[in-house]
Amino acid sequence: MSGQYSAENDRVVFPPTVMLYPLPVVMVSCAGINPEIDSERPNIVTIAWAGMVCSDPPMLSVSIRKSRHSHKLISATGEFVVNLVGEELAQACDYCGVRSGADEDKFSACKLTATPANGLRYAPAIAESPLCISCVLRQTIELGSHDMFIAEIVSVSVDRRLLDPKGKVCLEKAGLISYVHGDYYSLGGMLGFFGYSVAAPDKLKSRMKKSQTSAIGDQTKKKGKRKTRGS
Repeated sequence: MSGQYSAENDRVVFPPTVMLYPLPVVMVSCAGINPEIDSERPNIVTIAWAGMVCSDPPMLSVSIRKSRHSHKLISATGEFVVNLVGEELAQACDYCGVRSGADEDKFSACKLTATPANGLRYAPAIAESPLCISCVLRQTIELGSHDMFIAEIVSVSVDRRLLDPKGKVCLEKAGLISYVHGDYYSLGGMLGFFGYSVAAPDKLKSRMKKSQTSAIGDQTKKKGKRKTRGS
């Protein structure tokens, strides 16, 4: 893709295209009404066109091409699970984005576990995911290349290891990855928190110190895991 150079402001202008990055990359799991049939067995599709759309009620959207096998399954049951992706799931995540569930069992191929999703009848969750979001379809909007599935969140399940002693979900411990223009990236360190630009100095210092301490602890754990695997 080429752009048109503008000497006036030292910028290059491109025609309309999808350049909103970074994006969350998620693994969407689903199944048909008769999951014992190969064509309706539990499936996983990798999605980058995903995002929150409403706080009350909590709702999100995923956009999927009509030609995708998962499009048919979700349309039939009105259910799906958005599974967040940590670094350890990166390869499986990519695989599920380039293979079709119509041809193979992706759960089996990636050695992943389909587990019942809270609040849903058909769609399973991925047990290895750090956080699974159970969704019930509320509206489908035909946009063009993709259909947008707008769904209400009915349940969220979290790996217990991501909770602090007070029960707060610490997603910074999940090693989540993002998608940028065809590539996958791990997330960097915390730069701030919502409202930090106007926070009182003592609160700013306290919150940022906690983040740095947590980051050091996570790095130590990762090094320990690497040594164990190599022994």
